[in-house]
Amino acid sequence: MLLTCGTGMTWTALQLALAEQNYVATDDLAVGLHLALSLERPLLVEGAAGVGKTELAQVLAAVQKTSLLRLQCYEGIDSTQAIYEWNYQRQLLAIRAASEAGESGRVVEERIFSRDYLLERPLLQAITQDTSPVLLIDEIDRADEEFEAFLLEILAQYQITIPELGTIAAKSIPVVILTSNGTRDLSDALRRRCLYVYVDYPDRATELAILRANCPDIEFNLSDQIVRFVQNLRKEELEKVPGIAETLDFAAALIGLGVADLTDDPVALHQSMLALLKTQLDRSQIPPEVAVRLVGNAA
Repeated sequence: MLLTCGTGMTWTALQLALAEQNYVATDDLAVGLHLALSLERPLLVEGAAGVGKTELAQVLAAVQKTSLLRLQCYEGIDSTQAIYEWNYQRQLLAIRAASEAGESGRVVEERIFSRDYLLERPLLQAITQDTSPVLLIDEIDRADEEFEAFLLEILAQYQITIPELGTIAAKSIPVVILTSNGTRDLSDALRRRCLYVYVDYPDRATELAILRANCPDIEFNLSDQIVRFVQNLRKEELEKVPGIAETLDFAAALIGLGVADLTDDPVALHQSMLALLKTQLDRSQIPPEVAVRLVGNAA
């Protein structure tokens, strides 16, 4: 019997549903996502920038017909940005109003430390929804290990403890997707709580399918040239290797410049590479003559 996920789909049906949203998922990724839904486990998606990790969560929310909550991680992020904080301005106003009304003591304290004065951040929002949302914890490797510790209670038990209110258990279990670019090692404790998929740059057939799905009107010969060219370009020594998003931008740039064949106009080809190469060093590494060589290899 085939295991079905929370959507009632098999992993192949889920893969097709993603494809209907123009997201081409490999078998490994589709199976990993299917198991995350079936087992209600977080999914850690690791890979280089630009391979579609963040978009996966956005597309899944569309497939699930649910909301997407995104927590963008960065160095120094803490619980006030990720979980909750108190609305201090409202609390001060309430204390002042209570004082003017002759109120004081425990009654006022209980009032200002109630849910009415709580500002919910993405992690708390995710477990207080009536319907399971997709929770995207983006670029977890940018945060530090101390922040990872905040996640463990949520990822293990789907609950959050607030000292003034007690433990808040999840109304519904969110679909949690964590992404990492691999800039630092994540803790073993975090990895143990997650299923894991590595997303690499796509092979030629997969990237061609992605390009055709997102640019259905592009001529096949041009789309094939673009994918071969980009795949050859990734073999060069670059500071920032172009991802799938750059491939799509490159195709749009070529169409915008009226290029129907990469061999027709070397000047237009090089100009359009501003959509692929995002640093000055990389631009200098790929002068027009190198671009022409890569086109030749792509033929």
